[in-house]
Amino acid sequence: MSGYHIFSQFYDNLTFNVDYKKRADYIQSVLSLYDHDWGITLDLACGTGSLTLELKSRGVDVYGIDGSYDMLSQAMDKAADMGLEVLFLCQQMERLDLYGTIDTCVCTLDSLNHITDKAKLQRAFDRVALFMNAGGLFVFDVNTVYKHRHILADNTFVYDTGNVYCVWQNSLKENNIVNIELNIFEREGGIYRRSSEVFSERAYETDELKAMLSKSGFEVVGVFGDMTFEPLSDTSDRAVFVARINEPINDVM
Repeated sequence: MSGYHIFSQFYDNLTFNVDYKKRADYIQSVLSLYDHDWGITLDLACGTGSLTLELKSRGVDVYGIDGSYDMLSQAMDKAADMGLEVLFLCQQMERLDLYGTIDTCVCTLDSLNHITDKAKLQRAFDRVALFMNAGGLFVFDVNTVYKHRHILADNTFVYDTGNVYCVWQNSLKENNIVNIELNIFEREGGIYRRSSEVFSERAYETDELKAMLSKSGFEVVGVFGDMTFEPLSDTSDRAVFVARINEPINDVM
């Protein structure tokens, strides 16, 4: 994820319905299911750091990485307001370059869908695997092909949070890629100031992701519907993957 200069300013406002405490609880349940401790944890594509800071407040040894300086600026301001010291680094997922190894990696809210080039996604998986200790867990969620074809598709959504009015326009393309255009209107006194942002997301088939993870040295130990431990259905809009690294790889530097 790169850029998102405009989106970063409104991201928290437009995602007000995301309950990060419940999401952190869910990830904790996932780790408990596989008898795994957090250890050193990476919040990959951490955005404005809401989940990172929630985990840090629970005592998790966590740091965050995102490709957008603007998103990370928001994250650092929030950390300062909360009195938390958290390391945030600006890196693209496919160019991940850590100072040491990790035991857990989380990547939430369809961040991996923002990688529309399959080769880059493979490299992102490779990089996570490279820095993960044996037995480490990679927990991430992605939008499903069903969501891209039937929910996002060519549809338009409107969000009104009071001070911010957003028109979200989608356009479905080949390879389950959805081009997204945001037109955001922010109230300033009696007028609205308009700004725009464009980006794309790609959905990947479940078997496709499993094959890519396997190529990176991961064993997929679970695939669930979002925030559940139920198997995916034909109409699931988000999938949660749990992948374990058995032996770190060392040939992708």
